[in-house]
Amino acid sequence: MIWLGIDTANTPISVALVKDGELLIEGTSAMAINHSLRAMPAIEELLEQAGLVPANIDAIAVSEGPGSYTGARIGVTIAKTLAWTLGKPLVGVSTLKALAANALFFNGLVCPIVDARRGNVYAGVYQFDAGKLTEVIEDGHYSLEELVHLLEQHSSPILFVGKDIAMHEQKIIEQLGQRAVLAPLQFNLPRASSLIYIALQSEAETDIHAFVPEYRRIAEAEANWLKEQGKDNDRG
Repeated sequence: MIWLGIDTANTPISVALVKDGELLIEGTSAMAINHSLRAMPAIEELLEQAGLVPANIDAIAVSEGPGSYTGARIGVTIAKTLAWTLGKPLVGVSTLKALAANALFFNGLVCPIVDARRGNVYAGVYQFDAGKLTEVIEDGHYSLEELVHLLEQHSSPILFVGKDIAMHEQKIIEQLGQRAVLAPLQFNLPRASSLIYIALQSEAETDIHAFVPEYRRIAEAEANWLKEQGKDNDRG
């Protein structure tokens, strides 16, 4: 069985092909390149290098977010289109859970972080149990202070994963001290093979037509509109 994995939910892009549990090929880049221009060529390139064509794909795993609104939409749209066109199953996987899977077997908690600007982050907290990830704190949009407060309630060491960790490193260490462990650089980029690893453990196939990205917060434009509507209502 051949799986295609696609992650474009944030600045990095990662695409992978896995056949019968074996990683055939994977391409990952942290370069800030327009995913709308790069994603499909990256998939086509990997298929060509593996000697495969789209019809050989048996299933697709895609990063569903949270992260960049545009990035998540691009990956999900490509995955949905391929799955529908090829008549293949689709599995959506949390961007944060896939990042956490980079730290498989860490003896403690794993906290993947994606910067959400203005002192906020997308984050979740996971723990490994017999090779599977268990959610300890739900994926969400948190202020860094709120996230650290939640982590202070746990006594285990905490491994922080993600390329945006460096932006918040000082505050994390100030609050959590030696309990905070920062992942080395090779663990901080999303890997599409991790999406597939998680999808293989999932029993839930995604409804292709109903599937949408998991943003974990509303868009800024929508928030501003709702705020304005509230002001209008107050005037009434």
